Amino acid sequence: MKVLLYIPSKNADEWHAAFARALPKAELRAWAPGPVWQADYAAFWYPPRELLDGQTRLKAAFNLGAGVDGTLKALTVPPGVPLVRLEDAGMGPQMEEYVGWAVLRYFRRFDDYAGQQARAEWKVHRPRRHESFTVGVMGLGVLGARVARAVRALGFPVWGWSASAKSVEGVRPFAGATELPAFLAGIQVLVCLLPLTPDTAGLLNRTTLGKLPRGAYVVNVARGGLVVDEDLLALLDDGHLAGATLDVFREEPLPASHRFWSHPRVFLTPHCSALTMVEDSVAQVAGKIERLERGQPVTGIVDLERGY
Repeated sequence: MKVLLYIPSKNADEWHAAFARALPKAELRAWAPGPVWQADYAAFWYPPRELLDGQTRLKAAFNLGAGVDGTLKALTVPPGVPLVRLEDAGMGPQMEEYVGWAVLRYFRRFDDYAGQQARAEWKVHRPRRHESFTVGVMGLGVLGARVARAVRALGFPVWGWSASAKSVEGVRPFAGATELPAFLAGIQVLVCLLPLTPDTAGLLNRTTLGKLPRGAYVVNVARGGLVVDEDLLALLDDGHLAGATLDVFREEPLPASHRFWSHPRVFLTPHCSALTMVEDSVAQVAGKIERLERGQPVTGIVDLERGY
């Protein structure tokens, strides 16, 4: 079995070593420009456009991340070859922690207290009630469903919205464009975990975010391209939105001149809400390769037309 790898990161050696341990009988090779090395499988992150050119025996291609928007823009997957994305692979607990912290930060008014500390202002805010602080999760895939259940366990009512109907225990479901306005109108915190596709690009704009109740909050841990930056800033400026926690951006690293850096109601982090875990990810890919070799089905296959 031959496996082609392309991992353009500082810890590429760590990835290669992990694949060697997980697939000891496989022949591994790092991709480089030049003559095509025919592989049975390819695993990559942010691939060059020519990565899969000339591959005629490929059985599957593995995206070493949960989001595939960058991959679909970068290269063309050969016809008939399944593109398989990571499912959780150690990212779930991190995302639960990040979103849970963001929700609690707003619920307990810690963002307001941070501002008061900067002004040396001593003021106590009345406590909020969990039942009046509904959290809405957009995107109920593997990570979205985990986050919804984790926030529910903190005692908050949770609503979930997805493009097509999905069911998560304890979460009130909404689906499709017709149910989106009612979903947005009833939540206090919007948590976005949607994939970035042509249908979702710019979905969080002045119109949709404006349907949130006055004083609501936004948490985006999905993709920056889902948000129209100027519209979000306008709603923060006029007080319709009380705050935003942003981990992802249209341009990364975020330019130093961007207003998100200095806006008093924005808290941002450098795309670190759920980092890919090397050992977990490689174990998942290796397990799926072994299943494919045995002729068994695998999960996480991307619908190329839908983009996720």
